[in-house]
Amino acid sequence: ATLQLMAERGVRDLRMDDVADRAGVGKATIYRRYRSKDALVSDAIATLVSEIAIPDTGSTRADLLALMRQAVELYSGSLAARLMPAVLEETRRNPELASTVRDEFLAGRRAALSVVLERGVRRGDLRRDLDLELALDVMGGAIFYRLLVTGGPIDERLAKGVVELILTGFAPTRKRETNKSPTPKDR
Repeated sequence: ATLQLMAERGVRDLRMDDVADRAGVGKATIYRRYRSKDALVSDAIATLVSEIAIPDTGSTRADLLALMRQAVELYSGSLAARLMPAVLEETRRNPELASTVRDEFLAGRRAALSVVLERGVRRGDLRRDLDLELALDVMGGAIFYRLLVTGGPIDERLAKGVVELILTGFAPTRKRETNKSPTPKDR
């Protein structure tokens, strides 16, 4: 009920009375469990992302694609897609909510992606000096940009495109041999 009302009205206009009515419970029931509206909102947001299964298919490409497909599923037309603009707007005004979004919502997804990216480095599919934070931002940024800015499709094509961008843009590079002194054979 909380998530639906937040998606419909925004976080700022969410009222405990409305949540109680929608949920079919008394307002006192909600206050017994949640000390404030912020606590209710924080808990509701934390339920959006269940335990993230970290894939290990033996392929960095397949693992990244599995995680991107999970994100595409979450943000393509679901309640989360309708809710995220209101939540992000409220995080600018509400430091407690911003902390919850970062610590409980984003942290789990970034941790799962980090495991897969670090495994890709160990496999030699990604460069050893991978800027992990940048790679994570690229992966999440594409989805959020479409969700919040362009309204473009969040679909399989996006998932595949982001994975290819990561694999190509962060591919291992060969060390240039320009630092070596020329051998008699090279002269």
